[in-house]
Amino acid sequence: MEYKMDHKRRGMALIFNQENFHNLMKRRGTNKDRDNLTERFQDLGFDVNCHNDKSKAEVLKEIRKAAEAHHADVDCFVCIFLTHGEEGQINAFDDKIKIKEITDLFRGDQCKSLVGKPKIFIFQACAGDKYEVAVTGMAAGDSDDEKEVAEAANLYTIPAGADFLMCYAVAEGFYSFRDINSGTFYIQDLCETLQQHGSTMEFTELLTLVNLKVSQRTANSQDFQNKKQMPCFTSMLTKKLYFRSKK
Repeated sequence: MEYKMDHKRRGMALIFNQENFHNLMKRRGTNKDRDNLTERFQDLGFDVNCHNDKSKAEVLKEIRKAAEAHHADVDCFVCIFLTHGEEGQINAFDDKIKIKEITDLFRGDQCKSLVGKPKIFIFQACAGDKYEVAVTGMAAGDSDDEKEVAEAANLYTIPAGADFLMCYAVAEGFYSFRDINSGTFYIQDLCETLQQHGSTMEFTELLTLVNLKVSQRTANSQDFQNKKQMPCFTSMLTKKLYFRSKK
């Protein structure tokens, strides 16, 4: 089964881009990621809304506004954070925000109009200070409104936490790499893969391909020698997800 993706609109894609912070190092290169993501998600039909260097209060205000919006005529919802972070938390300009505090607002018991629809969260942030090291493998190269009412009449229940897809640049505890000119490893490879396969490949398969691409990179700089990065995603999706072009 596939998610129904023939609503009037694709949906909202929020991008929270944090380059500057009150007391953390500047994230040079992040605007490249922001612009790249904006283009890619617009190509997929999303209404992209970027927010730069927002405080915790401002971020939560925008998140609550999105959760309270009417999503009946959209296919899905996307929210992206480009920032510093640590385990279970991301940074706004002035303070940390628990990831769970963000995602809980979109659970089915809180955000009714997104029930049964994909809710995709992408976190480009460090999740700790450990580094992945390179190892050698054994082998190499291997009418919509009426329809909505009719569907609602078929009473069934689903868990409030269903239909989430959580995408992370790194697993918990690990460090994420960023180039000051070309952006982060993860977002570079995500955007390239979206450009090539975004409207044809099932989305979790696309993310698996992104995992492979990032895993094949090696960080070699003055500070990092032969270090690796491994993204991950957690799927609570209940159907296959495609972003085929809208007619």
